[in-house]
Amino acid sequence: MATEKKAYVFFNCDEEKSQTSMNIFYNSTVYNATKKARKELLAKIEDEVAAGRVHVADGKMDTVSKEILDGEPTKASKYLQFGAIESFAIV
Repeated sequence: MATEKKAYVFFNCDEEKSQTSMNIFYNSTVYNATKKARKELLAKIEDEVAAGRVHVADGKMDTVSKEILDGEPTKASKYLQFGAIESFAIV
């Protein structure tokens, strides 16, 4: 059986990461699992952090980077405040 292919979307959201606060019309870029796309996803998060719209838990930016670039990007969400990464299956 083939492994499931995933796409990722970064969302700005409320502190509770509620689904209703994640607006696909505001955050409409879909990132696939290629190295280039993962770097673009990380750059988006770094831009949001620099702009003050998203916060990263103290000392966890390296962990966020590693999860996005080499691991499971959605796991980086637990270190983000006012931001989340969701995955969607590609069919």
